Amino acid sequence: MLSFCLLIYYLSASTCSQLLSHHKRSWIIDSFEIEEGHPGPFPYMLGKVNVERKYRVHFELFGEGVDEEPKGVLSIDRDSGSLYVHRAVDYEEKTVLKLRFEAKKTDSSTDTKLGIEISVRDINDNPPRFEKDLYEITVNEDNAQGSHLLTVLAYDKDQRGTPNSTFHYEIKSVSPNLPDTEFFMKESGAISFKGCLDYEVAKMFTVLVEAKDHGDIVSLSSTTTVIIHVQDGNNHLPIISGQTGSGKVKENEWGSSPLRLHVTDKDTVNSKAWRATYTINGDMGGNFKIETDPETNDGVLTVVKPLDFEEGAQKELSISVENEAPYFFCKVKEKTPAGGLWKVDTSMGHHSSGAGQPHSIKVTIEVEDTNDPPEFRVAVKQATLEENVPVGTWVERVVAVDPDSSLSRDFVYKVGHDPAGWVTVDPQTGDITTRKPPDRESSHVVDGLYTVILHAVDEGEPPQTGTVTLQIHVNDRNDNVPQPVVDHVDDCVADVPTTTTITAFDPDGNPFGGPFTFELLGNIEGKWKLNPAYGFTAGLVKEPAVYAGLHTVHLKISDLQGAYGVYNLSVTVCDCSVRPNCRNRQDATAAASYGATGIMLASLVLLLLLLLLAVSLSCQEEFAPLQTDSSGETLLNSNIETPGMDCKVPQSLVAVSADEKHHTLQRGMQNKFSKVGTKPVIWQPVYSNQHFNGSLRSVGQSVAFRDSRWKNSTFSSWSQTGRSLTNGHNCSLQRILYLQETEKDLLDYKPHLYTEEGDSDNLSELDRITIPDEDSFQEILRDVGPQFNQLAAICQTAKRTTLSSM
Repeated sequence: MLSFCLLIYYLSASTCSQLLSHHKRSWIIDSFEIEEGHPGPFPYMLGKVNVERKYRVHFELFGEGVDEEPKGVLSIDRDSGSLYVHRAVDYEEKTVLKLRFEAKKTDSSTDTKLGIEISVRDINDNPPRFEKDLYEITVNEDNAQGSHLLTVLAYDKDQRGTPNSTFHYEIKSVSPNLPDTEFFMKESGAISFKGCLDYEVAKMFTVLVEAKDHGDIVSLSSTTTVIIHVQDGNNHLPIISGQTGSGKVKENEWGSSPLRLHVTDKDTVNSKAWRATYTINGDMGGNFKIETDPETNDGVLTVVKPLDFEEGAQKELSISVENEAPYFFCKVKEKTPAGGLWKVDTSMGHHSSGAGQPHSIKVTIEVEDTNDPPEFRVAVKQATLEENVPVGTWVERVVAVDPDSSLSRDFVYKVGHDPAGWVTVDPQTGDITTRKPPDRESSHVVDGLYTVILHAVDEGEPPQTGTVTLQIHVNDRNDNVPQPVVDHVDDCVADVPTTTTITAFDPDGNPFGGPFTFELLGNIEGKWKLNPAYGFTAGLVKEPAVYAGLHTVHLKISDLQGAYGVYNLSVTVCDCSVRPNCRNRQDATAAASYGATGIMLASLVLLLLLLLLAVSLSCQEEFAPLQTDSSGETLLNSNIETPGMDCKVPQSLVAVSADEKHHTLQRGMQNKFSKVGTKPVIWQPVYSNQHFNGSLRSVGQSVAFRDSRWKNSTFSSWSQTGRSLTNGHNCSLQRILYLQETEKDLLDYKPHLYTEEGDSDNLSELDRITIPDEDSFQEILRDVGPQFNQLAAICQTAKRTTLSSM
């Protein structure tokens, strides 16, 4: 029974003060509660609120059940204070209704405010409800009795702590109901079993579980269904029921399957309790393996390591079979009537009584003899041999044996791989001799080792081959002389000695190689020397007196034992400030030598025309037309510049005598360099008709040179031209520089002999001009000064090329 609770909700300060000063108040209130789900009729009076007053008051009620949800449940009589209930209430919706009570005077002023709560009494109108209407699980057959299977859970909406919300679980039925299996529940809703689960007897159990409350007037309940699937365990061992296959293997073969074992198992197909695993016993050499066929569960025996007939004609093996899942055994011995678990006999794995022992059988594998290859005593044979020993020198002997006991044992020795063809082998004895002198510097010798592959081949069917590797250590001899790495070097013209590095090598090993001794041969005084002259590299020192051009140095290189070689080293010396790469210029010159010497002649004629044209352009007047003299020769008019211009060539320069030529040459060379501002200008020689008169008879005729004319006429032309250009300082500097670059390019071509078309008998002989020898040429260079070294180098190169082509 719930009592009516009266609480002071609110009392204003002014009202409270007025009541305390004028009136003495008292409240007589009965206890009230509303029963859940009252059937009516409605409205009915719940009770009455009495407030003692000497004056008349009116009552009002607000809050839950009146003007708040759930609305329309309660009301109060304004004058008498009687409480009425107008409809049923639900405890699960509202357990307490909270209201506000007010008593007001006739003038509508508030006399009293109270907060009140009316309790709702619960009745048993809700049964226990399970979370699920159906539970479904799978358990292993080998689960032990008493193990937890699952837990069911129910709840009741009625008032907590009352009999209406208190309930218990109970198993109402089990299907199928077996004598050796009994299910039970705990108060918490956990389900377990007694005895044993047997997949072969029952694959599934259906359990009906009830939850029932303890209501005083009426008891309510509900049920749920639990389905338990039993998963097959390994309570049946596989049995080897037969075998197929030849049971034979050939020696030295692997990968074949001589045997297949068949098994039977009552457990569920393709489950872990059914799938078989096999074990081989007695295979000491590890020659076999056995695998399970996933489709048939058969055991397939395979050879993984070749067998040897000579080690035994038969192999005895023991093969056992089990399942992937461990064997499980369960049997009920006694059902205890006093409750609790039963007495059962269970085991996992092998049982002491012998149950669960894997089934095994013995098998015999026969080994068939085949032709074995001959076997060498060692896999790698070592030998030592001197370099360059004569043909027929004994190297080593190899020996093989044939392991066959019942087949042919005859075999011969052969050379399998001899990269340089150095050796031969006696087919009967295995003696190895040389057929070529060995060379340690051969590309087939690696780190002093020469490798040969030898075979021993028997006469079986089919023939078998044994192999051995022969490693020959070749001892070095001093059979090679040191050599320079390159046969050509470049150097630059300089006023001080310059050094070029020369590197040598020797194919021989220590102590027949370097460091080397370098030596220069021939006339090298004042020209070349070596510093250093010992080591793997030497320094070739060029003296300042060596002119530009191509030189040959005779170089001797000796090794530590005195063995030496003499080599002609080509040295190209050039002006590196003009052309840094001497070799490129030399290559270009060498390439030009393959053309006709007429190209050189044509280039010289073209140079003459360009020079005359440049002089004419610089004086701002074109050349006069070509004139033909009475002899049929075509000549160009010289000295045709406009009068008053600085480019005119004095007649005295043309008419100079032979005795004055040397002095004129020196003055001409001195005038070859002239200052324009602070930048030196190199004046190039210009050739006139007079200079070539008698040397160049006509265009197209054969040309030859004579030594005296080369000295006198040519250098006289340089002298005259230099003086003329000096007097013509007002000519355009830009055009002169252009002529300079044009001449340098044209001088790269070599001269060639040309003849005019027609009858060769009518050719007029030309005076031969020869290039002076080297000593006289050097004297001329010393007279004219170092500024003509580059031009001298060009002339020397042209001379050598012309002489070599004749």
